[in-house]
Amino acid sequence: MAGSAEASSVNKVVRDKYRSFLDDENTEWRHGAPPTYDSVNHLFEQGRTKEWPKGSLEEIVQNAVKSWEMELSHKTRLQDFKSINPEKFKLFVNGREGLTGEETLKVGSYNALLKNSLPKEFQYYKAEEESFESSHEVFKSAFPRGFAWEVVQVYSGPPLIAFKFRHWGLFEGPFKGHAPTRERVQFYGLATLKVDDSLKVEDVEVYYDPAELFAGFLKGAPISDSQTDQDSEAKLACPFSQLNVK
Repeated sequence: MAGSAEASSVNKVVRDKYRSFLDDENTEWRHGAPPTYDSVNHLFEQGRTKEWPKGSLEEIVQNAVKSWEMELSHKTRLQDFKSINPEKFKLFVNGREGLTGEETLKVGSYNALLKNSLPKEFQYYKAEEESFESSHEVFKSAFPRGFAWEVVQVYSGPPLIAFKFRHWGLFEGPFKGHAPTRERVQFYGLATLKVDDSLKVEDVEVYYDPAELFAGFLKGAPISDSQTDQDSEAKLACPFSQLNVK
């Protein structure tokens, strides 16, 4: 999934201590410029449970996944991806049929990871009804500071890397009709990366329980239509509500 990021100035050279491939001038960026990750990096550093030694396998895997997520969320052409082998790439989630690189890029990370086969009345998030853009807005709204991610443990090295991860954010904005709780929402999962000789990813397999994520959102009280209308009126009445203060 994605950490929250903002587009930088077009002329600014972006560097990030956890992500690579931000400085290619030939890349076509989704928002016109490379993203910056200051807010979610701060959340990550405050909330991580592990601080891996520089150059360790754990740090390499962690930064590689962050770089891939950045490319998936902010690059519009698969040819610009440097973290994967575009011709061979496949994403498998919870045993479902794999998605190619182009298919994953089209739907976005949230929809790729949250799609499921439950009857619609039991789906808290309906991936088929969300676009790439709307899916990112849903989680950006719920997690204004971003959705942080860390490697908890690595079980094996290349060419088939197996690891445990943790994904978390602070539920400070509305999510699908539920009011924010201001509490941490998180889940754990297992994943494997199959890499080639140049360490570009060919296959990603992810296993996790979506209920662990949604349980945190469902703690939020339902937002009634009247509350939504009142909130909208309050925003219109207050000139400062129009400012996007980060």
